[in-house]
Amino acid sequence: MERFEGEICGFGTAAGTRAVIGRWVSSPFGAFADAMVERPDGRRCLIVPTPALGDYIGTVYEFDDIVVADVVASRPPGELRFDGGPLHAHVSIGDRDALGRVLRCIPRPIATSVAWARLIDPFARVALRGVRTSGRTRGGRETYGATDRHRLVGVEATWDGRPLGAMHDVDPPVRFGFSSTPTRPSIVAVTTTIRPID
Repeated sequence: MERFEGEICGFGTAAGTRAVIGRWVSSPFGAFADAMVERPDGRRCLIVPTPALGDYIGTVYEFDDIVVADVVASRPPGELRFDGGPLHAHVSIGDRDALGRVLRCIPRPIATSVAWARLIDPFARVALRGVRTSGRTRGGRETYGATDRHRLVGVEATWDGRPLGAMHDVDPPVRFGFSSTPTRPSIVAVTTTIRPID
């Protein structure tokens, strides 16, 4: 059983690009950041700092391209900055929303457990379009245990130096695995658990 603890930031743009930035403070690979990007034509790209991460994540999720590049991510208060390969993003983070307040009330050992993620998956599917908390990927069984959520208030992003435009919803949902990020741009504190298929 492998656990990744950190944050997932998801947003769309006026240009039609949807991005999911992961900032992981604890994982089997140590601390790192990555980005999964779906372009307007549906092409899916993974940006990672090492070949080992590309090999691992590429067996769990589905991509058309894997880019190994220097990745720098920082998280000053109220912000997330990501620079890696063709993607550069400066994300402005707003207040905790109603769902975030609810998530904060759930004891962390419960909220991050596999059993809880499986229990609430049917409710997540109904309440949040494209979102699931438990499912199967190419690499195994996976669960997401969310413990907080904040809305995004703005994004300045470029792809290969070209501006991607104003922040938009993540619509349509991204197609990297069994689950998308929420439609409304947000950053979610999460523990991801991956269990190999027997």
